[in-house]
Amino acid sequence: MSNGSSTTKFLLLAFADARELQLLHFWLFQGIYLAALLGNGLIITAVACDHHLHTPMYFFFLNLSLLDLGSISTTVPKAMANSLWDTRAISYLGCAAQVFLFVFLMSAEFYLLTVVSYNRYVAICKPLHYGTFLGSRACVHMAAAAWGSGFLYAVLHTANTFSLPLCQGNALNQFFCEIPQILKLSCSQSYLREVGLLVVSACFSLACFVFIVLSSVQIFRAVLRIPSEQGWHKAFSTCLPHLAGVSLFISTGMVAYLKHLSISSPSLDLVVSFLYSVVPPAVNPLIYSTRNKEIKDALRKVQEYTLFQL
Repeated sequence: MSNGSSTTKFLLLAFADARELQLLHFWLFQGIYLAALLGNGLIITAVACDHHLHTPMYFFFLNLSLLDLGSISTTVPKAMANSLWDTRAISYLGCAAQVFLFVFLMSAEFYLLTVVSYNRYVAICKPLHYGTFLGSRACVHMAAAAWGSGFLYAVLHTANTFSLPLCQGNALNQFFCEIPQILKLSCSQSYLREVGLLVVSACFSLACFVFIVLSSVQIFRAVLRIPSEQGWHKAFSTCLPHLAGVSLFISTGMVAYLKHLSISSPSLDLVVSFLYSVVPPAVNPLIYSTRNKEIKDALRKVQEYTLFQL
């Protein structure tokens, strides 16, 4: 194939040749997907139905859950279908749509995680200014900026990637369409333009990560001044999982997109991509909300109301 226009489909990575292992992968992905749907769906339901949760923090959690649902729904169902029906094919347009949606949702999620960190910093370190810095209009603007930035980022990368000529076949060593795997199929030095764009994007992501770390340090310093073990426990139990989740997300994402070809291998690529694309949407509900007492109370009210209606 001489260029991208002659490519009608791509072949995704087959997890196994044995039918039993293919079905095992299907059930494994289905379990993770259902867990993500349940956890994020409960958060969306609780925040939407309980007016006591109509606060900046839970507004951001609602947006985060929507992004998690969208991102995991972009990659996992197709991988499940391929394992179930013993196929590897994805259409050219389907691959482009998958790249666009995945980059859009995951980049918007990372920007939103930065906003969540800022929200916690203001709430703990500058509580008297919380209403000023995080009013309803400011929250909407910050969420819109995260979604809008992710959209522009996705348009830029998708258009740049799928404008490259491809001449190295159509097999992708990944269970979903991933930009680095598509770049490997390019036969033109034009792919360096996209690599440069990825490096610039990584610098912005790293700046966001540094902000998250610094805000967490300020939160820890502020909390340690309070002579309350309960306050310490609450701060550390929320900030440390948040920091660990963000660290896993950005470290594996950067490895996937910026690692040199000499250290690339199918097994490494699969593990790294699984860690940044599937694990965060599934575990974020546990990290940010479902252990929260207010969320549990809201879900209990929804359950009681539903049972009463029945």
